[in-house]
Amino acid sequence: MPSSHADFSYVDDPAPGHGSTAPRSAFRSDAPALSLGGSWRFLLSPAVDAAPDGIERDDFDDGGWTDIPVPGHWQLHGHGSPAYTNVRYPFPVNPPQVPSDNPTGDHRLLFDLPDDWPDEPAVLRFDGIDSCGRIWLNGVELGVTKGSRLPAEFDVGPLLRPRGNLLAVRVHQWSAGSYLEDQDMWWLSGIFRDVTLLARPAGGVRDFTVDADYDHLTARGTLRLDADSGVRITVSELGITDLPAGRSAEIADVAPWSAEEPRLYEGEVHTDTERVPVRVGFRTVTVEDGQLKVNGRRIVFRGVNRHEFHPDSGRVVPREFAVADIELMKRHNVNAVRTSHYPPDSAFLDLCDTYGLWVIDESDVETHGFSELDWRGNPSDDPRWADAYLDRMRRMVERDKNHPSIVMWSLGNEAGTGRNLAAAAEWTHRRDPTRPLHYEGDTDCSYTDVHSRMYAGHDEVDRIGQGVEGHPRLRELPFILCEFGHAMGNGPGGLVEYRDLFERHPRCQGGFVWEWIDHGITRRDTGGAHFAYGGDFGEPLHDGNFVIDGLVHPDRTPSPALAEFAKVFEPVRITAADGALRVTNHYDVLSTAHLRFHWVLEEEGTEVAHGVLTVPTVEAGDSTDVPLPGLPPTGAESWVTVRAALAADTAWAPAGHIVAWGQTPVTRATPVPPVAGATLDTTGTALRLGPGVFDPLTGRLTALGGLPVEGPRLDLWRAPTDNDRGSGDPEETRWRAAGLHRSQHQLLGTERLGDTLVVRTRVAPPGLGFGMRADYHWSGDAHRLRLRLEVEPDGTWPCTLPRLGLRMALPGGLGTAEWFGRGPGEAYADSRQAARIGRFTRTVDALQTPYVRPQENGNRVDLRWLRLTSADGAGLRVDGEPAFAFTARRWTSEHLDAATHTTGLAPGDTVVLNLDLAQNGLGSASCGPGVLPPYRLHPARASLTLTFTPTGSTDAQETPAR
Repeated sequence: MPSSHADFSYVDDPAPGHGSTAPRSAFRSDAPALSLGGSWRFLLSPAVDAAPDGIERDDFDDGGWTDIPVPGHWQLHGHGSPAYTNVRYPFPVNPPQVPSDNPTGDHRLLFDLPDDWPDEPAVLRFDGIDSCGRIWLNGVELGVTKGSRLPAEFDVGPLLRPRGNLLAVRVHQWSAGSYLEDQDMWWLSGIFRDVTLLARPAGGVRDFTVDADYDHLTARGTLRLDADSGVRITVSELGITDLPAGRSAEIADVAPWSAEEPRLYEGEVHTDTERVPVRVGFRTVTVEDGQLKVNGRRIVFRGVNRHEFHPDSGRVVPREFAVADIELMKRHNVNAVRTSHYPPDSAFLDLCDTYGLWVIDESDVETHGFSELDWRGNPSDDPRWADAYLDRMRRMVERDKNHPSIVMWSLGNEAGTGRNLAAAAEWTHRRDPTRPLHYEGDTDCSYTDVHSRMYAGHDEVDRIGQGVEGHPRLRELPFILCEFGHAMGNGPGGLVEYRDLFERHPRCQGGFVWEWIDHGITRRDTGGAHFAYGGDFGEPLHDGNFVIDGLVHPDRTPSPALAEFAKVFEPVRITAADGALRVTNHYDVLSTAHLRFHWVLEEEGTEVAHGVLTVPTVEAGDSTDVPLPGLPPTGAESWVTVRAALAADTAWAPAGHIVAWGQTPVTRATPVPPVAGATLDTTGTALRLGPGVFDPLTGRLTALGGLPVEGPRLDLWRAPTDNDRGSGDPEETRWRAAGLHRSQHQLLGTERLGDTLVVRTRVAPPGLGFGMRADYHWSGDAHRLRLRLEVEPDGTWPCTLPRLGLRMALPGGLGTAEWFGRGPGEAYADSRQAARIGRFTRTVDALQTPYVRPQENGNRVDLRWLRLTSADGAGLRVDGEPAFAFTARRWTSEHLDAATHTTGLAPGDTVVLNLDLAQNGLGSASCGPGVLPPYRLHPARASLTLTFTPTGSTDAQETPAR
């Protein structure tokens, strides 16, 4: 029966919850613990007052309820639906009230104590309930918890019974706390982190703080334990035994902790009745000389923002996936994580300590939706919310204070500014003076210690680095980009230019790419499995695929952007320097002693020699020049590639893992042999030139050596990327306004100039006066066909070009591509650092990047030649003079443009081949700066020369669709 007398005022109360014990450090000890995760009974009611009375009673009948896993989100288990918004609250903004139609999930669990459970105090720990939980044990109300991503513990010792304990939890989707949790992610509800019963032995360890400072001038460490009287610490490896709380010990020649050398000393915090394993990392964080330093050294954040996400379970992230995240980060040269925008599961921080990552730990606070109201009513400056802000900061700091990986605290994200943030900052500075404080919203840094911006353009970062931007206090502080390089869809471009600024200006100390993972939810329907985004669950208010903006896809497959990140921010750079090789060490701490250098010489991508490159140890920040190895002569274009690889296994990668690489040319390319000698011959309805067959009326190529083809024709369109669609003045809008997506081809005439066929055309959008003249000059010999394309703008163009090149259709059987050029992955004008010169082979299907929302992808650049073949070896070779780019797909750009999910792409009967002179850059305008000027493709006179050579048998090839 629905609730008729219960008091639900706590739901709309802006104050924190009540009934819980004082926050403390997260730790496990030798005291008994009982996990209460598993299958619970569950009922979802549409509103608070529709929830049944008496769920806490033993005699309550939950026979009509269903089962649900805990941890879990009810929307991902058939109860309600997920919803995604970036900024706007999905309910009317009337703080602190939330809708009366407030989905409420009741959870019940019956559990028994182990036979050996001690008769002593115990606490019930909830590590995360979204958004508000009211809790009963054996009919007694324990209290209420808010702050979804924060722990709450309740004393329960006297309430426990050996058998038949009844735990009841009422969870509300919305509460006053929801106004503080507008964090650009799916709105998902439930008990989504662990629930644990912890025995608390009398005389045990209530809480503790381990301070482990490091003096980089003397290499001495200082260890101090703050805890109750009677608590001691032992670190046998350091010769420390039973050091009592409140006393310090100095240790000579201690090895410090850093993200690059995460040295941890195993120890125990203990009393006579409880022992707690601890891992001690010695390090000191300071802000001095306008720089953030760890152990006396300037550090650079090569970081990512990380939401907790799994495509099947939401913010329930099993440990093995957290491990996979960190290992993938380390293998791609990520050295830092900002825990956007809430404290993560504490187990993730344990992994950061172990593997080595700098961490900015961020409070569970964001009120971004108030920006839509010009920040009127923002809780950050409303005294009614003062306790909630302080409570959230306090619970995070106390939980996570013993992690050496955490080098900064953050007050939250995009919550405006106000007295409550300032008060939280004041408390944090008092509680933990050993770590600087971060908050991007404190734009004048009146209560924070670093200058932070998100999505600042390159020019602004340069001015900040020069000390000519902002008021005097800002010019004295370290600068970081807490968010940059918005990794939505294909992109970001422009990372290498940010890196150069971080290296040029000592105060510019890196940043955190937004973000680590696409938040696509697995969905299966009649079209197959795909990843869903905002709007796919029928939400009336949503922000579409703005939640798909990560360096890895939802299934944690790396996107091309992660490979680009790894190359741009590789800690060792190998470059050519005056006939030698220069090795520069960009590590913060490490020398190169842990690396081995190998070289390989390739002629047109085929290895002809290899060896070990002797490189003396290079200290952090230094460089050295080494001579090129002795190389055999080669007759075609050749490159030396030098790779720096791990010499020994690490926790995150095996020996041989490539950390960095560089290339230098050795032998330049030889020109394509001249193509001439074939004569134009008209036979019946065909015009023949060498291996080519043309339509005599239109001059269009229809066959090559018996291989049916359609085209090539000038192509100016690409399926817009998310970055093309972004910003206040999107490129896509300009392109569509210019009609580039529906350009028409007009034949101006054909003519014979000796043995050359010239086809003159004009490509232009309907209804507008500008266009592009395109002249095709065809010549040939007995086996090859040569095309020189000449293009020239006609009229005044209002925009850049998406692409400039040719499109043609080939038989679908040509399913394998081999090329000599840059690869193996996709590359674009401003995102090409990860592509090296070599010879690569991929199937046409494998050339595609399956972005969650389909868009331009799969471009390979700087090709000397390309070969497309079928299973029997038949195919087509294309040589460039000097180089070109290509994409090959089983659908057109128009199909790619029209699709909203990968299931909307149906392979056709042809391979659609684009051979491009250039494409517009990518930029990061989905949230950030657009394409930098050098990478913008403006209409201009240009030429592209290609030589086509049919190869092998062309029997039984299907005809391209027209």
